[in-house]
Parts: sequence; structure tokens; C-alpha cells
Amino acid sequence: MSKKESIPLEDFLKHPEVQKITSNINQALVERREYTPSVCKVFTYPYTALQDNSKFRFAIDNESKKQLSNIVDNKVQSITGADDLEEALKEKYCKKRNIGIVFSGGPAPGGHNVIAGLYDAAKKANPENKIYGFLLGPDGILENEVIEITDSLVSSYKNLGGFTMINTGRTKIDTKEKMELSKETCKKLELDALVIVGGDDSNTNAAFLAQEMFEDGIKVIGVPKTIDGDIQVKDTDGNILCAISFGFHTAARAFANAVSSLCTDCSSDVKYWHICKVMGRVASHLALEVALQTHANMTLIGEDLADYIDRRRLEKAKKKGITDYSAYGITLRHLSRIICDSIVKRAAVGKNYGVIVIPEGILEFVDEIQIFIIKLNAIIAEYNQAHDTDFHTDFPLLDDKLEYLRRLARLSREDNSFSIWNTRDDDLFNDIPEFFQEGLLIERDSHGNFQFSLVETDKVIMGLVKNYLNILKEKGIYKLGIDSSYYRMTLAKGGLDPDYFGPILFKNYNKEDKFLLLKESIISKKMLKQTIVKKGAIQKNDIIPASVEKIYKKSVPKFETQVHFYGYDGRGSEPTRFDCIYTYNLGLTVFSLIANGATGQMAAIKNLEMDFSNWEPIGIPIASLMHLEERKGKLSLVLEKSVVDVNSISFRVVKSLRDKWLAAVPCDDNYRRPGPIRFAGKSEANRPITLVLNALAKR
Repeated sequence: MSKKESIPLEDFLKHPEVQKITSNINQALVERREYTPSVCKVFTYPYTALQDNSKFRFAIDNESKKQLSNIVDNKVQSITGADDLEEALKEKYCKKRNIGIVFSGGPAPGGHNVIAGLYDAAKKANPENKIYGFLLGPDGILENEVIEITDSLVSSYKNLGGFTMINTGRTKIDTKEKMELSKETCKKLELDALVIVGGDDSNTNAAFLAQEMFEDGIKVIGVPKTIDGDIQVKDTDGNILCAISFGFHTAARAFANAVSSLCTDCSSDVKYWHICKVMGRVASHLALEVALQTHANMTLIGEDLADYIDRRRLEKAKKKGITDYSAYGITLRHLSRIICDSIVKRAAVGKNYGVIVIPEGILEFVDEIQIFIIKLNAIIAEYNQAHDTDFHTDFPLLDDKLEYLRRLARLSREDNSFSIWNTRDDDLFNDIPEFFQEGLLIERDSHGNFQFSLVETDKVIMGLVKNYLNILKEKGIYKLGIDSSYYRMTLAKGGLDPDYFGPILFKNYNKEDKFLLLKESIISKKMLKQTIVKKGAIQKNDIIPASVEKIYKKSVPKFETQVHFYGYDGRGSEPTRFDCIYTYNLGLTVFSLIANGATGQMAAIKNLEMDFSNWEPIGIPIASLMHLEERKGKLSLVLEKSVVDVNSISFRVVKSLRDKWLAAVPCDDNYRRPGPIRFAGKSEANRPITLVLNALAKR
């Protein structure tokens, strides 16, 4: 039989089917690009108008009144639809405009649709309108690196994840020089408006740019972006104006799908504890949503841990007639004990496996770590300012940094007024493992923040957990529960009476308990033999029956972990339908604000937690949201981050279901399978579960 002649590779690669299969264009991509997001009812009208809404009140910081005087009196503005406008208003709405847009900070799914919505609304109002995208973030503004957004660009990136169209960057426009360069660029491009898509720092930038460009007539609008979900806006009466920033839903769903797969894996292989660290430096919103999406066995919420009270220590101190203030707030020791307790409980019912979700910023809620971070931030910032140099350049090695801290500690002994780093601080810091010392002394980010994502949070916490589990194992407390039917079968196979050996071996031997726990005193083969010899089951010179030894070995747990970090994959994910619709309408909102003369406003959609038919596009005054916060060792006016409200219904639901999801009982685990992000179909989630619960509570 003759062999067929092989096709030359160059010819094979030209085959239409091969080119189709190996193309970067696939059917899923085509469907995404062709999808047209739904629009809020107000945007179905030919025109829109703004209406000041005075019912929303804010406690405005005095510093905001001083530094942002041009925009501090802005009101919340509702967007309304109009079939027609007076001629003067129509002319203003439809006049030719040049609008610049920039992405700032890390990517978030849906950003391209903000551009698409802005572009479509601008071209609808006047086909001669031009949208310019600044390249590589704020640096593009400073260096006048810009491209014009076109139909083909919008159609290529619509409904797709990332910020690939124009890229992003983390530069802050925070000096007079940078502000002047920004104004110069905007004037050269003859911009009527500048749109800044970003997180709290970027929207802070937007407020100051709006203030500086007010006299030049250049409008500045912010757009709330962060997968952490820490831009949420309420007024002083608790009215929700912005329930969540865009990108949060997609990231949470992407993380949840991955964590759910680990739940499936660990309950199949019954071998590992999976430790899942998810993004969330300051707030635990993502961890909370992942908990609701997956029902992981344990989810730590930093804001909840901050409220922790060690009541046992309080009672102990009370008996001595004193108050132990260290009992308020979580410590690393307390935290490791909480985790160990859950692991031991699951092991007792034969489940020496599970999934733990930890927000990356969990250490910020641990008292002693928070104090170290605050002090070290101040020391580093003060050093840089005093020496006009960089702390990390001058002290490149850990030993160099530690020696500098020791000098500060010695200084505190010589000068009582110097208290930022004392001898006690130095002693406590030297007790911390070296890798964690390095973590606490790493270079701060461009905003002076501690970079939690670079610290092996899981290694810090799980190291303590492993140490304490070993102690509990030595005390006979951490044991693997033995299925009673397996025990009976094993002993019967060895020719032994299970009912005779049962009371000798187990502390809970009865017919009701499905899982049996060896007595705490049996912590080794030696103690096992002593126990059964003492009860007369065997003689001193006899060997332990093989079936009994097998049961003992089965009861000794091995604590094995697999560590995972979820962050960059989620922020680069293709957006959910929710985020596609949300961001496209944000883009439409941006244009409505600009066309109607607004500046210093944040584009937002009210009622996101409700059905789409209830969504209301609005503009929120950024200056009203600002407050003083320590940055790089000094107080600065910034947009306040939103953390998890432990009184919210979504958190209370998670808290009430903790025991059920821990499933430390002889039953199946309670894992939920959210599935992958599906762009189409009725089964796709239409909004975050946290928002759904909060909306249901409102009713």
C-alpha cells in the first residue's frame, strides 16, 4: 500500500479551513462585536437635557470648598429625554465638539464600551464631532500622544475586554507643571471636553482638572472604573447614587468560575485546601461577591474582621478588674485560630479539604500589621521628603532597611518626643518572618500606597495556620473523622469485633454518629498501643492489629494546600452582558453631561441594583465626594473609597450562611456552580448578587 504524498506546509496553511481555524477571529468574537447593548429610555429621544436634583445632600469637606471652589456647588443632575429643544439649546447641544478621553489606572472590563457609547452619542448629535483617545493613560495627555477614534476602531473593540484600543497608565496629574501641560494639550487639540475613566485617584484628578480648566471652558467628566468595586456613592441620607463601579461584575464572575472549579476539584480529590486570594486592596467587595457566587467553605471579609472582639479575653480581664483593649480588633493570631477552627471541624467529619477565599488587602484589617504599615508609610515618605531622594534606592537590602529602623528606635530612647518608631516597634518587627519584613518594606506605589498584591498574604496567614494545626495535632484535637461503616468493614475484614474495639479507640462511639473521632490521647502509634494494652485488647508484647493500625493512620490528617491569586485574569476578562450595557450607557451619559454644559461631574447610572427598566443616568458632583486622607505622609484631598458595609443585607446573608457553606457536618458540600461568563442566553446573571440582595431588601 503506497503512502499518500504529504501536502507541503505552505499549501496547507493557505487552505481556507486551516486559515479559519487558526485565525484570531472566531465566532464568539464576531457575536460580541455585533451585539448592540440596550440603552436607557432617555437615550431613545433625539435630545437630552439636565435637571438639577436638590434632594440629594452631601457633607462637603471644607478643604473641598477651598480647593475646588469652581465646581463645589454642583448638584446631582438627572438626565431627561426630549423630542425637541428650543432653538438656542438645540444649537448648543448639536454644535461641533472635540472631546478627549483617557483610561487611567488598571484595566476593567467594559472600558471600550464607554468609548463606544460616547462616540455613538457624539456622532448622532453632530457627525462632525471628533473623539480623541489619549494613548497610554495620562502620559498621553502630558505628551500630546493621541489618536482619533473612528468607526472601525469602535466596531473592532466594542463589547471586548481590556483597554487595548488606547491602552492605559498610572501617571497622576498632581503638580502645577503637569496641570499646565494638560491644559496646553487640550488647547492645542481645541478640546471642548476631557473624559477621565478611572478609579478613586483618577476621579480625584478629574475634579482638580475641572477646577483648573473651568475658566478655559473645557469640561471635565469622570467615569467610575475599578474591579475592586470600591467606588460606590451614597448621599448623607443613605440614598444610593452609584451602586458599583464598572468591571466589578465581570471580575467577580471570572474569579467565581475559577474558584468554583477548585471547589469541584477539592471535593473530587479530597486532598487539598485551596487558598484563593482575590483582588481587593482596601475593600472586600470582590471576596463577598465570590462567596455568594460559589459558597466557598470559608470567605474572610476584612471589614468584618476589623470588628472582631475576643470576648473570652474580655471576660478574663474583667475578672481581674481591668479592660484588655487588645481584645478589640483582629490579630494575626486570632485570624489563624478562626481558620484552624473551621479546618478542624471539617476534618472531624472526614473532610480534610476545602476552599478559602481571602481578599488581598486582608492584612490591612489586622491591628498590628495596620499599625506597622501606617508607621512605615510615614517613615518612608518623611525620608524621601527630607532627603530629596528615594528610601529604597538608599537602602536596597533588607539588612540596610532594618539597620535604619534600629537607628530610629535608638533615637526614640534618646529623645522622648520622637515616637514614630520606638524600641517596642523594633522588637515586634524583628519577630516577624524575614519574607514578611521584606513585604512590609517593599516600595510603595505611585500614590504612596502599600502594595498588598506584592505581599504573600496567603503565606503569612497559612504559615501561622500550619503551625497551630501541628499544635492541635499534638494535642489530639486535629483528627480526621473515620466513617463508621468503613471502620466496621475494616475491622471485620481483620477478624476483629468493631463493637469491642470501638469504645476503646473512639471518644464518640455509638450508632448515631456517622463519623468517629479517635480519643485525644491517641496521638501516636505508641499511645495507640498503650491504650489498647491498658484495656486488655492485646498483650504488651503483641503487635498492634493491622486493621486497628490502618484506622489510626487514616485518622491522622495531612494539611496540604494549593495557593491561587485572582486579579489580572479577571480585569482582562471579556465583559459580562451587565458590564457591556452599563458601560455603553455610561458613555451615552458622558456625552449628555458634556452637551448640556456640565463639568466636574462623575457619570453614573442610578438604580443599577434594579431591573434595567429602572436605570437612571445621572451626573454626580465629584467635589462633594472628596475628603482629606493621608497620602505619602501628608493629608490630601481625595475621593473616598467605599468598603463593605457589615450592616448591609448582602453581608448579613453571607454571615448567616457561613456554617451552611462550611458544611462541617456529615453531608454533601454546599458549593454553587456559577458557570463561565456567557454573553448570551437566559441563564447569564444580569447583575451582581450583592446588588440583587440589596434591591430585594429595599422592597
